[in-house]
Amino acid sequence: MGWMHGAQMVAFNMQGHGRPFWLMQGMFRANGGCGYVKKPELLLKTDANNEVHDPKRLLSVKTTLKVKVYMGKGWHLDFKRTHFDAYSPPDFYVKIGIAGVAADSTVKKTKAIEDNWIPIWNDEFEFPLTVPELALLRVEVHEYDMSEIDDFGGQTCIPVSELRTGIRAVPIYNEKGEKYPSVKLLMRFEFVI
Repeated sequence: MGWMHGAQMVAFNMQGHGRPFWLMQGMFRANGGCGYVKKPELLLKTDANNEVHDPKRLLSVKTTLKVKVYMGKGWHLDFKRTHFDAYSPPDFYVKIGIAGVAADSTVKKTKAIEDNWIPIWNDEFEFPLTVPELALLRVEVHEYDMSEIDDFGGQTCIPVSELRTGIRAVPIYNEKGEKYPSVKLLMRFEFVI
C-alpha cells in the first residue's frame, strides 16, 4: 500500500504466511526476482494538473486482461493420496483475482471439478484494469470440502506487467511461498485494449 502511494522505501514486517505475504512475494518476482522493482512512470511524474498519482481516484480502463484457466496437474505427485480427502480424489477450484488500486481489485472463481487429481476447468475471466502498472494477478487453488473449511491447494501471485500474451504453464507455491516441484496450472493470458 505504501509503495502504491509513492513511498521511496517500504518496510515489510511479515510475521507469518498468507495473502499479504504472497502479494509481497509476487510483487518482487518482477525484474527477474532480484528484489528491486522500478517504480512505474505514473508514480514518478505529475499529471497535467501537476498532481501526483492518487490510487483512490477513478480512472478510465487502460487495458483488459483476459485469463483462461485450462487445467492443473501435479498434485498427485506432490501430495499423499489422502491429503485432501480420505476416500476420494480432490474437488479443486481456482480463485483468481487482481490486487491493485481499489477500482481494479476483484476476485473470481472457477467451478469445482469433482473427484479429479488433474482438473480441467476451461474457464475464462476478464479483468478491466485502470492502473495495470500496479496490478498483481492473484491465483489460489482450493479443494472444496462440504463439511469443513476448504483445503489449500496452492497459490501464486504475478505482476501484471510481467505477464506475456499466450499459453503458459504457471508454477504454484505453497503457503510459505515455496514452489511445489510438480504442481502447475495451464493458463492463457491476453491483453485487450
